[in-house]
Amino acid sequence: MELRRGMIRSFDSTTFRADVQLDGSVPTWLTGARISRAIPSTEMLAGRSCIVAFASDPSDPTEAVVIAVYT
Repeated sequence: MELRRGMIRSFDSTTFRADVQLDGSVPTWLTGARISRAIPSTEMLAGRSCIVAFASDPSDPTEAVVIAVYT
């Protein structure tokens, strides 16, 4: 498992997915990344820092899951 830092750019509370910009990669965004259900939707604000986990292949954005948000 690989962990990466990122920033929440947008959040869809209906699908519980977010667009995330990974740190160190201005042009690379994860679109529709899954969010851990342990994170309250009220915490998913644009501009908040986050931790993204990749289960096995960090080059596969479909495996990305936001597991934490912080300020």
